[in-house]
Amino acid sequence: MEELLLMKAKKGDEGAFEQLIELHLKTVEKFAFQLGVSPFAVEDISQEVFIKVYRFLHKHDRGKFTTWLYSITLNVVRDHYRKEQRLRKKALELQHQSPETAYVEEHFDEEARALHEMIQQLDDKYKIPIVLHYFHDQTYQEIAQVLGITEGAVKTRMLRAKQQLKAKYEKVGEQL
Repeated sequence: MEELLLMKAKKGDEGAFEQLIELHLKTVEKFAFQLGVSPFAVEDISQEVFIKVYRFLHKHDRGKFTTWLYSITLNVVRDHYRKEQRLRKKALELQHQSPETAYVEEHFDEEARALHEMIQQLDDKYKIPIVLHYFHDQTYQEIAQVLGITEGAVKTRMLRAKQQLKAKYEKVGEQL
């Protein structure tokens, strides 16, 4: 069905493009949030992602659409962070915004919140593969395509991320 929608959307069918958005909007929002985007910015990020998809849909000619979509989302998130850094330098008060508590409280239980916080503490090179694999069911090969690295590098990053998370989890367990 997705392939049919893609073909129609590439030919200018607005309805098909809207259906593609409906199919993938929650995935994009979830991925952006899991990459650390503020809940207040998730909607803007998602909108920017689908604007880019619309503008460059004609260039998508091979591979899974979702893999391409994850790549675009990752790039939009990175652009967002760059812009956010510039704004932060100009206005220090932005650092005092309330964190993701509203979104987290609505969508996660206590255990999931703790795991989310631990994942957020990882470097991006470890966080992104973990999020894509465990929360978006992407294979190592698909993650490699999204990040533009080898599958072996993905495996190494996954192993190191799991080791870091295990160490964080054990440390929390000792404190209880």
